[in-house]
Amino acid sequence: MIKQLIQVTVLAISMAGPAYAQVDANRGDQAALDGVKWIGPTISGAILEERKRRGLFKDWPDFERRVKGIDERRALALSEAGLTIDGRGRPDTLRGEKRPSR
Repeated sequence: MIKQLIQVTVLAISMAGPAYAQVDANRGDQAALDGVKWIGPTISGAILEERKRRGLFKDWPDFERRVKGIDERRALALSEAGLTIDGRGRPDTLRGEKRPSR
């Protein structure tokens, strides 16, 4: 009985994992980008195509300008889900904090 309880506990902890995994838009491949919440094959393909066409993203505003379908709201969600540009999240992302109402 105790052995089964330990097994169930270990399984539950391993499935929970971290809330998000950081993936850099300038370095991630399609599989890594697809692993970020809110990014599917269409967006990851657009990121990779834009990176191939015009080079690495300089910062978040550059990323938002160049990738079709990414506006400020979506960029915030992607940053909170773990997407980074050169290892940095979007500056106004508030991980784990409530956003002030506007």
